[in-house]
Amino acid sequence: MIQYKKVAFYTLGCKLNFSETSTISRLFDDAGYAKVEFEDTPDIYVINTCSVTENADKKCKQLVKKALKINPNAFVAIIGCFAQLKPTEIAEIPGVDLVLGANEKFNLIEHIEKLNEKSDTPIVEFESIKNTNEFVPAYSIGDRTRSFLKIQDGCDYFCTFCTIPLARGKSRNASIADTVLEANKIAQTDIKEVVLTGVNIGDFGQGGDENFFSLIKELDTVEGIDRYRISSIEPNLLNNEIIHFCLNESAHFVPHFHIPLQVGNDRLLIAMRRKYERELYAERVQYIKQLRPDACIGVDVIVGFPGETDEEFLDTVHFLKELPISYLHVFTYSERANTTAVKLGEPVPMNIRRERSKQLHILSDKKKRAFYEENIGTIRTVLFEHEEDHGIMYGFTENYVKVKMPYDSTLVNTFNKVQLTEIDRDGIMKATLINE
Repeated sequence: MIQYKKVAFYTLGCKLNFSETSTISRLFDDAGYAKVEFEDTPDIYVINTCSVTENADKKCKQLVKKALKINPNAFVAIIGCFAQLKPTEIAEIPGVDLVLGANEKFNLIEHIEKLNEKSDTPIVEFESIKNTNEFVPAYSIGDRTRSFLKIQDGCDYFCTFCTIPLARGKSRNASIADTVLEANKIAQTDIKEVVLTGVNIGDFGQGGDENFFSLIKELDTVEGIDRYRISSIEPNLLNNEIIHFCLNESAHFVPHFHIPLQVGNDRLLIAMRRKYERELYAERVQYIKQLRPDACIGVDVIVGFPGETDEEFLDTVHFLKELPISYLHVFTYSERANTTAVKLGEPVPMNIRRERSKQLHILSDKKKRAFYEENIGTIRTVLFEHEEDHGIMYGFTENYVKVKMPYDSTLVNTFNKVQLTEIDRDGIMKATLINE
């Protein structure tokens, strides 16, 4: 066996990837490896990849090159969505030693420890995604303030722009009882806030006896977790029952929803194979605001989908302008192999995609500022984080307003009542502590 001692991890992509990297890193801890930073000359580099955008693919190649500059003799393992989708392509990147698909990534240590020597030929291990049926629980630890708890994996939706079902397989999850056990493990740490993550978390239970609503009611009873956030949930799966529970009944779920829209035009929603029309989306937003006018609502939007006309893009812009939302995550459409979107219309020129993205980023800034202005003067509870930036510390209110205050180590990882006073030049909210 090759004697490797130090390992470094780098994660690309979503919160789900972060939860899985953290879980894999704990397996290395248990096996006696020392976890170090990327620049600290590790013996092993583990790069957990994403394949949602073309940039993530390029970033993977750049990271391998960077790793080998730091330690030319390092063992480089690539796991994650890109590894499942394009294992042969990754194996051709100079310096890559091991490529593991979706089924194999949680057995990374076993693969490394059975090697007798570093080979000139990369080892590639992956199965057809159709055989990926096991759910492996995961949660992140490392940020003292919050943890990403994986409650679901895979997706059965097959939206025409998305490769995730090809990279992660069918929708699946553990039982509610087993998921609560994982939450209880987090509750034994110093972590105060848990973010529920997955590929399509609202599909928890896949129509069986257990469902997402039943899950969140059980999680709400776990002692030792002060806050839950729902990372992202499809509008057709975010029913009024869930909304009402989170906003009016729950002791721990915060008034913050992130709801993917993608486009505000019904023809394009059908072309994307989304499972709702924009009217349903508007109903969900209005119901949230009816119950809690101060609730934060984030939105995912894609610009430049094949065949998207100027008029259809303006449909999205006008729709979003009228909705009482708080911020946007804007994605520029990029062509992905093995998706049907590329056949559905004329490609939108890249310069137009970029211009549309710019317009929506401007709209997002306006929406966020308007939301923050509505919160000026209100009393909120902030969970402060441990990072210090030139004498400043940051935290988030329950409704996801980012707050800054002079650094005070006694406030780290604690909840504090504050009054929101003004928006600073960097767009972050200033506040004053309220001593109770």
